[in-house]
Amino acid sequence: MLRLRPGDPVTVSDGAGGRLACRFGPALEPMGEVEAVPRPNPQVTVAFAVVKGQRPEWAVQKLTEIGVDRIVLLLSARSVVRWPAGEAGTQVARLRRVAREASMQSRRVWLPVVDVVTPFEAMAAEPGAALAHPGGVPPSLEHPVVLIGPEGGWDEAELAGSRAVLVGLGPSVLRTETAAVVAGTLLCALRAGVVTPTDPGG
Repeated sequence: MLRLRPGDPVTVSDGAGGRLACRFGPALEPMGEVEAVPRPNPQVTVAFAVVKGQRPEWAVQKLTEIGVDRIVLLLSARSVVRWPAGEAGTQVARLRRVAREASMQSRRVWLPVVDVVTPFEAMAAEPGAALAHPGGVPPSLEHPVVLIGPEGGWDEAELAGSRAVLVGLGPSVLRTETAAVVAGTLLCALRAGVVTPTDPGG
């Protein structure tokens, strides 16, 4: 674990785009003015079906480190895990703490939003929404809201009733939390210019 000594430089953030260089000590000593960091554009949202055990925690941690702006817990027709109303609030609060800790570790200046459990229909109707599905088109910043279904896949009615575009995440069959991280990585890499969009004309 990193041990800070008095006088060492540190950077602090308010989680809303403000960043300030300081000197570590009994009280932080500012070293300059607060820097306002613009919010990334477009905003990247990854919504994934709630999964068992500690896997949601892992997914939220990695999505935060990658740079995803909004993380949504998704309820779909084939969702296996369905948190009772009383438990859902506790689980989301825990995941928000995970996101905060991951933001500190990765030195993010914009804290991601971790939304409450949201039905499929509401997320699929959002502007720019896309469903991760085998055989879909490559992910694109034109569709910065990607929904990841449960490991049983999307229900036929969900696929037939949604106007959201289908995007593919590669030839492998991925776990829900892995697919969420892949989608977030691709979209954030496109936004940062680390990778370039595929030319549909070849």
